[in-house]
Amino acid sequence: MEPSDRTQALVDRLRANTLGALELYTLYLGERLGLYRALADGEPVTSSELAERTITAERYVREWLEQHAASGLLDVDDPAAEPLARRYRMPPEHVPVLADPDHLLYDAFKGVDIVRAARPLPDLVDAFRTGGAPPPLSWEPEGRAEFNRAIFLNLLGTEWLPAIPDVDRRLRAEPPARVADVACGTGWSSIAMARAYPAITVHGLDLDEDVIAVARGNTKTEGLAGRLTFSVADASDPDLSGKFDLVTIFEALHDMSRPVDALRFARGMLVEGGSVVIADELVEDVFTVPAPIAERLSYAWSVVSCLPSAMGDPKTAATGAVMRPSVLRRYAAEAGFGEFEILPIETDFWRFYRLLGSSDLLRRSVTCLTDPRTPVR
Repeated sequence: MEPSDRTQALVDRLRANTLGALELYTLYLGERLGLYRALADGEPVTSSELAERTITAERYVREWLEQHAASGLLDVDDPAAEPLARRYRMPPEHVPVLADPDHLLYDAFKGVDIVRAARPLPDLVDAFRTGGAPPPLSWEPEGRAEFNRAIFLNLLGTEWLPAIPDVDRRLRAEPPARVADVACGTGWSSIAMARAYPAITVHGLDLDEDVIAVARGNTKTEGLAGRLTFSVADASDPDLSGKFDLVTIFEALHDMSRPVDALRFARGMLVEGGSVVIADELVEDVFTVPAPIAERLSYAWSVVSCLPSAMGDPKTAATGAVMRPSVLRRYAAEAGFGEFEILPIETDFWRFYRLLGSSDLLRRSVTCLTDPRTPVR
């Protein structure tokens, strides 16, 4: 019996997905072994030359080069040449994507992401049955992919924060503003803010000792150590109360098991008039079927990584990566914020929010009574 069109479409889709997954595994090898960096100059190389350059085994490198050329990821000068004589090159159009981690189009980290996502899958099967969480994923062997590095360095301090006028003014004003970067990861968001605003100080916080160690190392290479500090801590530390003009939480709130508590502590960290700025996944306002690609990606990551990471806490909110604006609005209200604003910052992957405390809302309401030009949302 011939399969239906819908059945065949699913068969074709799974075959394409298998190819995509396997190609990402070969990306992992290219990124981890430095093969892409060695090809970035665009000069043609044989498998032996690339193996010598990267201190790898020629036979493995030859198979990797042939697979990359067959898939269109690399060019080959003469496909008919003998295997050891073939010369391969990286097309210049692929250099930003595969070999330049500071470029906005850099995507080679996705190989690292997909391999790390696969490591805990056997434990995740058990977690589905028990309702618990897989054991924490160790830092080694490859560390965490720094997938947000380029977008932070290129956009955070040059486009996104300047698009929030009063926040931008405070970060440029005297006395120097103080910023807390909650769940800062390896520190690139903190570094980007310190680069863009030369007077501010930034305190990065994260519960992961490994990422804080990397963040401190990144700070040294940036020459910003005097204005950047990193701590293994969270926003509940009483020493952080009432000290910051801006608190940021970038692509992390949905991963937290108790997001309302996190927001409540973030509110407590603010000075009067301060703001909490959040960036999280750009998802649909309501459950949508069929969903666009961005939402499908968020759901897939939520199933294999984001939701499991929060399930070990018996009081977890179990948010998952698909945190819709209505959910965040509710969390903000429960945390005591008086104002919730979706910011007019457009990206293909994140939505930006700004939260203000209830006292700030009252202050702005009083201002509105004396100055009708001042809006109150």
